[in-house]
Amino acid sequence: QVQLVESGGGLVQPGGSLRLSCAASGNIAAISAMEWYRQAPGKARELAAGITNGGSTNYALSVRGRFSISRDNAANTMWLQMNDLKPEDTGVYYCKSEILAGDPDPGWNDYWGQGTQVTVSS
Repeated sequence: QVQLVESGGGLVQPGGSLRLSCAASGNIAAISAMEWYRQAPGKARELAAGITNGGSTNYALSVRGRFSISRDNAANTMWLQMNDLKPEDTGVYYCKSEILAGDPDPGWNDYWGQGTQVTVSS
């Protein structure tokens, strides 16, 4: 069984920083893309940042220059360093990964974490 667990959310003042972590565990044969999504209250979930297993990254325009995504392929872990946080960054942050599960039921699927709350407020 594959599981994604996020951590690192919390309450921070505008201009502050947080570092989110996402650890994948279980019967994993390979991981392709890993992404961070976020959902603000009353709004649709949106992609914040993504990273391929080769290290190529992409960012939403709203976070470019402030957020940095990284991963450790050997540890099946991804991070999101968030700097210069703004109130509009408030929301639940989710990690999503394309994972190839191993035997006895191999196959590629998308997996989601349970989410971690980020609140930016003075």
